[in-house]
Amino acid sequence: MDHYFALGFQNAVAYIMPHNTRFEKGFLAQNYAASQRKLSSFSVYVTPKPWLNFADCAPQTTLEKTMSSSSDTAKQLILCDCLGSQSIDTTKIEDVTGLKCSKLHTNLCTQQSDLATKAIAAGNVIIACGQEQARFAEIAAEIGADLPVFVDLRDRAGWSADKLSQAPKMAALAAEAALRPAEPKVRDVTSDGVCLIIGAGEVAVAAARKLQDTLSVTLLLTDDSAPPVTGGFDIIRGRLTQASGSFGNFNLRIDAVQALEPGGRGQPQFGAARDGAKSQCDIILDLTGDTPLFSAHEKRDGYLRADPRHAPSVADAVFAAAQMVGTFEKPLYVRLEPALCAHSRAEQPACSNCLNACPTGAITSAGDTVAIDPMICAGCGACSALCPSGAITYDAPPVDHVFRRIQTLAETFRKAGGINPRLLVHDDTHGIEMIQLAARYGNGLPADVIPLEVTALAGFGHAEMLAALGAGFACVDVLLSPKSDRDTIDRETALAQAISARTIRLLDMADPDALSDLLFQGSDAQAIATPMLPMGTRRQVARTAAKALTDADVIPLPDTAPYGAVLVDTDACTLCLSCVSLCPSGALIDNEDRPQLRFQEDACLQCGLCSNICPEKAITLQPQLNLTDAAFAQQVLHEEEPFACVECGSLFGVKSTIEKITEKLAGKHAMFANPDTVRMIQMCDNCRIQAQYHSQNNPFAGAERPRVRTSDDYLSKRKDH
Repeated sequence: MDHYFALGFQNAVAYIMPHNTRFEKGFLAQNYAASQRKLSSFSVYVTPKPWLNFADCAPQTTLEKTMSSSSDTAKQLILCDCLGSQSIDTTKIEDVTGLKCSKLHTNLCTQQSDLATKAIAAGNVIIACGQEQARFAEIAAEIGADLPVFVDLRDRAGWSADKLSQAPKMAALAAEAALRPAEPKVRDVTSDGVCLIIGAGEVAVAAARKLQDTLSVTLLLTDDSAPPVTGGFDIIRGRLTQASGSFGNFNLRIDAVQALEPGGRGQPQFGAARDGAKSQCDIILDLTGDTPLFSAHEKRDGYLRADPRHAPSVADAVFAAAQMVGTFEKPLYVRLEPALCAHSRAEQPACSNCLNACPTGAITSAGDTVAIDPMICAGCGACSALCPSGAITYDAPPVDHVFRRIQTLAETFRKAGGINPRLLVHDDTHGIEMIQLAARYGNGLPADVIPLEVTALAGFGHAEMLAALGAGFACVDVLLSPKSDRDTIDRETALAQAISARTIRLLDMADPDALSDLLFQGSDAQAIATPMLPMGTRRQVARTAAKALTDADVIPLPDTAPYGAVLVDTDACTLCLSCVSLCPSGALIDNEDRPQLRFQEDACLQCGLCSNICPEKAITLQPQLNLTDAAFAQQVLHEEEPFACVECGSLFGVKSTIEKITEKLAGKHAMFANPDTVRMIQMCDNCRIQAQYHSQNNPFAGAERPRVRTSDDYLSKRKDH
């Protein structure tokens, strides 16, 4: 039997009432808003502590924020040479980008902060400073102005040992900053501060004592240590056997759970153990030092884990838990179009790229498609890069915005006089730190290396790499971070290299000086003479870029590629067309007029469903990228002559199949011992029904129909007649 218990009632007032009870106007009705926990047949509504802002405890809602992505050329670029430590060509930047540049300041963050305040108050500005973003954001908040856009020209361009002009790169970075991305969609997540601390001994007890005044704490002891006599938190003993969910909505199952008996003299004792206890909490603080409760635990919001033997780690986890009360915005990182998903058809497996790559387990199988739990998704982007059909696309920011950034950087650099730019892709943590340290203490970045910051490094897949090369970059380098999803990045890089026939380097290093030295070695790669415009879906962009980068008609690809052809063994194929009926992308097509299997290569996802369900094992996949127009045409893979009905002459079925069936059944099966029944095999549907109905010993025939009774029949039986 399942038992329900509520965690963390020590520091809250619990009102217990039947489920049907409705709140009337009053304090409880207006301010209950904290949490609802199941306890037997009652709902427990817990009012938050007096100092909590009730507005922060609003029920969970979905907030859809959408803004059009556009470039705002009316913005003013506020420039500063940072105490004369960098050279900025304001005229070049203004002429190339169309942005209105301010006069060149030298100490905008301190002595000239009044000028920054005036510019921010005027609005529509881009401040060319990355280091002091917090300072300028604070100024905007104080004067009630909109938050300005920031672009780091100093660390990414100005501070460099390269003697070549940095103006083309600065212009490119400024133009990119002027692009206005769509506001990400978010969902409100409410945490009432219900916290479960798991651990043993004094370390767990000390953590509970530190958090008891901030959170509603329940301590789950995992050993036989004596519990504290007094404390402002609940204490139980047991074994956590199951945990699911995420921040604000963890679901727990605890076996051998024992509640602490507060009464009695001497050492407090625990009650009887019970299995199957269930509850919920908002935060989990794991101090066991054992195996994490979740895969990729560092990506699971609300789950904090620390080694109990390392006091600083425990202190950091306790501090982080104390901040997790209120309403928070959870970005919705990816968008799913179930109709495009090629995961499965008719319970037959096909594509599972996203399931295999998701580190957090946010993606699960849901029949013919997949389902994504947005509260568990950590936004790594691997699913978007690997999805062959585009059913899953990254949405924070959208993929098309990344394409526009790439195109803007390359185009502006060329327009400003730069040649053969190199793209350095990096994440928003490790990569930024590496560039900042290299600029401040080392040689910085070369003038032709343009950094591109992305939030999801694994989401920068082969389509984005090809888009960069096709847009005019001579080469692409990807600076990996210690937490990068290396498997996905390796796979996508190999695919991009196979298509482009160019080397794409993965830079796995943590030394800023080594990064600078490697980049200053230069590259012999040349940008293409006629860049392409990266527009459309990821598949369309990849194909367009490939045509711009190579003269080959057909490019062989790795086995995991999402492009390719289908090969059919015509000797084994019976044209049953089961592959056609289940093909998720419509790449396999039949012909209504004759037995024929057609194929359109551009639509093939190489999901493998056709080869999996073929009863004759006549289908194999051939990964390749066909850049000719033939990829858009329907090609006949296999066809045969239809069979003519022996009665009416209409065409039906496959001639070879009908002949094989006739040969195997005629005179060899009890139901086809009669030549008339054998002949039915060679009839179309209509003629077969007619022949069956009118045949002798028809199994569908009934008894002779009785004579219709009339009035004379009834009258003849009356005695008065």
